[in-house]
Amino acid sequence: MIEPSNKIILGALEYCDLPDLGISNVEMRVDTGAATSSLHVDNIEEFIKEGKRWVSFDIHPDVHNVEKIVHTAVPLRGTKVVKSSSADKEKRVVIRTVIKLGGEEWKIKLTLTDRSTMNYLMLLGREAMKDRIMVDPSHEFIFSKNENPV
Repeated sequence: MIEPSNKIILGALEYCDLPDLGISNVEMRVDTGAATSSLHVDNIEEFIKEGKRWVSFDIHPDVHNVEKIVHTAVPLRGTKVVKSSSADKEKRVVIRTVIKLGGEEWKIKLTLTDRSTMNYLMLLGREAMKDRIMVDPSHEFIFSKNENPV
């Protein structure tokens, strides 16, 4: 276990980079109440590549410019049934990708879903924070946009 002094301290909202997906400065909500991290995407399609399951999707990295689209494809890690805060259940695809945040980078699992009714493109859940992060909900954007020291 990492000592608290070695952990990254995040606010309730932060920016991160997801370099494997070709996007940076993703505005995300840090949510210790959610087990799983999720990312808003459109046009999810599963396919087979060289005998393995993959998934392609579109990301709108700038919530203020929906015309900008990043299309990407990555290996599919599986599926997971996720229960929302309103108790609705949804089957989601799961990918594994690198997150860069607070001068560190590590791999996390992300579920892909339609978060268009939510305020933030991404939600960082506690599985991705385990042993690395402490949250101070009284702050936001400790790591400013374009200043993520990674």
